[in-house]
Amino acid sequence: MIVDERIATYIRSLEKPNSPLLEAIEEEAHIDKVPIIRKEMESFLKVILMMQKPKKILELGTAIGYSALFMSECVALDELVTIENYEKRIPIAKENFKKAGKEDVIKLLEGDAMELMPTMEAEQFDFVFMDAAKAQYVYFLPEVLRLMKPGAVLVTDNILQEGDLIESRFTVKRRDRTIHKRMREYLEVVKNHPELETSIVPIGDGITISVKK
Repeated sequence: MIVDERIATYIRSLEKPNSPLLEAIEEEAHIDKVPIIRKEMESFLKVILMMQKPKKILELGTAIGYSALFMSECVALDELVTIENYEKRIPIAKENFKKAGKEDVIKLLEGDAMELMPTMEAEQFDFVFMDAAKAQYVYFLPEVLRLMKPGAVLVTDNILQEGDLIESRFTVKRRDRTIHKRMREYLEVVKNHPELETSIVPIGDGITISVKK
């Protein structure tokens, strides 16, 4: 945790319950050890969405569909496009979208985001939520920017690696060193990009929130 566990637990205790379906999907995710957005991240995301009122959202990283469904319940959307490359989770996400009756709003694209995004129309999304392969964030960014309208918001989750990001790469486990290096690169780029204004917010496992100028 990058925030004291007692503080995080207290904050989570104040959160209101989600819809029965989301609560059931969350329980299933915890049982199956599928990573989903944290409660404090949910609350932050809901406020940002209600302020921004996006009509078209792009999500990178569907998993079992929890965050896509959560966002679709926060605001009235025309469309939410979500991309997932892990074949085992795609059928579960589709079934969850069906259960929620959101198949007309949520469009699931199957495959590699780096292959799919270049085929999509530019400047069509007013909100992007990036919660996919962390080592790919820095490579996703140029295409994500191309797809964002001016004034669109980009939220990137899990950017502080449980606090390991501030450590020397030599103290990080060998298997995590590539993610460590590329996430540092991503933060340097996103904080200094001429088309973005970005803030790093230490909630959950850390997020960036960026606005396209």
